[in-house]
Amino acid sequence: MDANGLESLPANELHERAVRYAVRHGDLGFLWELLKVIPAAEAASGHANETANDLSKVSALLSDAIAAGEGKLGEALRPVYIDYLRKHPDA
Repeated sequence: MDANGLESLPANELHERAVRYAVRHGDLGFLWELLKVIPAAEAASGHANETANDLSKVSALLSDAIAAGEGKLGEALRPVYIDYLRKHPDA
């Protein structure tokens, strides 16, 4: 899918495509990067209290990574998903 097509997709679909591709291809680097940026995205999306919890609990980060395509958090992570999907156009 071209860059304009990616920009028009909702955050939850970008999340699904990027995470599904990363899991299917064993791309732990992307999944780790996603885990690292979730706390900042949570803060940017108005969930600062989640940031402190996420930084102290890896299980919370893993849970967030699975659901990080929804709502304000998904919107805050759109650039991460679009960048990854541009690098992997077959996703």
